[in-house]
Amino acid sequence: MMGNEIVVILTVIGFIISISVGIPIAFSLLFTTSIAILYLFGPKGLLLLYSSAYSEGINFLLLAIPLFVFMANMLKSSGIAEHLYDIIHKWFGNIPGGLAIGTVIICTIFAAITGISSVATVTMGLISLPEMLRRGYNKTIAIGCINAGGALGILIPPSIIMVLYGAVSGASIGHLFMGGVIPGFILCGFYILYIGIRCFLRPELGPPGKETYSIKEKILALKAIALPVLLIIMVLGAMYFGIATPTEAAGIGAFGAIVTSVVYKRFSWRELLKVSRDSVHLTCMIFWLIFGAQTFTSFLAYAGIQDMLHQFFLSLHISRWGIMIFIQLVFFILGMFLDPAGIILLTTPVFAPVVEKLGFDLVWFGVLFTINMEMAYLTPPFGFNLFIMRGIAPPGVTMGDIYRSITPFVILQATCLALVMVFPELALLLPRTMK
Repeated sequence: MMGNEIVVILTVIGFIISISVGIPIAFSLLFTTSIAILYLFGPKGLLLLYSSAYSEGINFLLLAIPLFVFMANMLKSSGIAEHLYDIIHKWFGNIPGGLAIGTVIICTIFAAITGISSVATVTMGLISLPEMLRRGYNKTIAIGCINAGGALGILIPPSIIMVLYGAVSGASIGHLFMGGVIPGFILCGFYILYIGIRCFLRPELGPPGKETYSIKEKILALKAIALPVLLIIMVLGAMYFGIATPTEAAGIGAFGAIVTSVVYKRFSWRELLKVSRDSVHLTCMIFWLIFGAQTFTSFLAYAGIQDMLHQFFLSLHISRWGIMIFIQLVFFILGMFLDPAGIILLTTPVFAPVVEKLGFDLVWFGVLFTINMEMAYLTPPFGFNLFIMRGIAPPGVTMGDIYRSITPFVILQATCLALVMVFPELALLLPRTMK
């Protein structure tokens, strides 16, 4: 009979093969784990499937997922994208690189609204990219700022990836949300500085527009986003000050999103039904991922693999920081080939116990993981945002243009990752001051 280690290795290989042939991640993980459980523990071991799904299904904190998803979809349907683009056109359009800088700011706002990267990437790719190219913007600047800005959606709260990581690792979701705030705004600042400095030195890369607007017109334009921004502040503030749990804050956000849609005169019962249907589809996918991850975690625990891996890392006789750097390199390489959700399911049950035993904070580790996954969205050959951009880019934009555009932004992401590693307080300051 094979040892537990061989069975786990074969399970991982089977998981990778099954997702490679197109089987959904959650079902691939459940299928391969079920076979491994049957082999090691017999039919009675399948109770792990039921107990894992049940324990996660009654987790009150995970109720935040459908509520945040509904909030994101409702705000998206309220037409906020058009209002945001009108604002950046008036505020930044007449400075070098202004539309690209404004696009990054819009993506940051979308990050705080949606919690996923694809929404901002698709929206700004359709609205902002054609306008920048029409004005003569360099393709590298125009495409890169949308790809990188869109990736902020998984770092700035509320982040669906952070909810999934918290569900698998056991880290506080509220603390993870707050931990992503400062690194998220640092990364946004890096993008703005890079675009601003480069276009200041070479204005032809981001030609300024000729339109001018009065201060009054600019301020009046801000009225269009006052309500969504207020809603975001309320949701995050309620969690930070201990007024509400993440689930309760998500409920506030969902209700506020409906109010926003009504105020913007975009609400209809048909639209509410569509938003609800889309939210249910995405929520079901996320919960299947969580069930699969929890089953895999329980399997590893019963097989004793986590303790074996901890002993293995300690036997390497390298510092705990050496181990942490090695783990980040593993994440980066996996990010070139796998979806972040799949990486969470595959690695978090293995690495999280090791990281915790080495004395690192799981919230800090989760923020590092999320920044690393931002790079995963941009790095070929399977960067998710790259494929989205290829699908929506105007004629004349090639895959080579898209690949070239992401290089400086990936370097900025790696710089942010290094900063948060060297200065953990960047990720832990807000969580430690939460009530």
